[in-house]
Amino acid sequence: MMLKTKGLTLHYGGSQILHGIDFQAKAGEVTCIMGTNGVGKTSFLKALAGTHQRSGGTIELDGETLGRLPAQEMARRGLAVVPQGRMIFPLLTVRENLETGFALLPKAEHKVPDSIYELFPVLKDMSNRRGGDLSGGQQQQLAIARAMITKPKVLLLDEPTEGIQPNIIQQIGRVITYLKDQGTMAIVLVEQYFDFAYGLADHVYVLRRGAVSTQGPIAGFDKASLRAEVSV
Repeated sequence: MMLKTKGLTLHYGGSQILHGIDFQAKAGEVTCIMGTNGVGKTSFLKALAGTHQRSGGTIELDGETLGRLPAQEMARRGLAVVPQGRMIFPLLTVRENLETGFALLPKAEHKVPDSIYELFPVLKDMSNRRGGDLSGGQQQQLAIARAMITKPKVLLLDEPTEGIQPNIIQQIGRVITYLKDQGTMAIVLVEQYFDFAYGLADHVYVLRRGAVSTQGPIAGFDKASLRAEVSV
């Protein structure tokens, strides 16, 4: 399973945000997109997810070229996004938030798998609490769990550690590693927290001014020089 883009461009109004991005993410790997604020990382994820329509270039999933599809159709094809800011439903219970993922599944699969509660025990304990009553870290776990309900081929994570306490960050790292090790899903991670990203990544793309400035397997990068590259 592989997600690929070729020559992907994106405009907002009169300005070009992304300049011809060639990218690929394979199942069983964490592909990390790094770079300073404002270089187009979130915009690239939104173009993949269909929440922003690309101006040009192609997106391929499993060898099939996907047209300019709306976000719900991209989700149906297997791209699940955990957006920055989490976007859970504050007035729905934890269970109801998870059940919103059922919209993409056949009726026979409308149940929350035990594996979700094994990965995120706090969600089982709080299944009847409103989403808005959870801490930031618990909401982030809920957002990731909700994406997993849809059994995605590609999991897009936008800044999952932002504003979250260290013990929850470690748990989210363990969940990402678990999902990677299952080998069925490609994980695309946009992350500012360098050590977290570096520890999880198999492959890195560094963006600068909306273009890929360098990319390759993590093993090919010296940690200190990569840190310097993404924090200039």
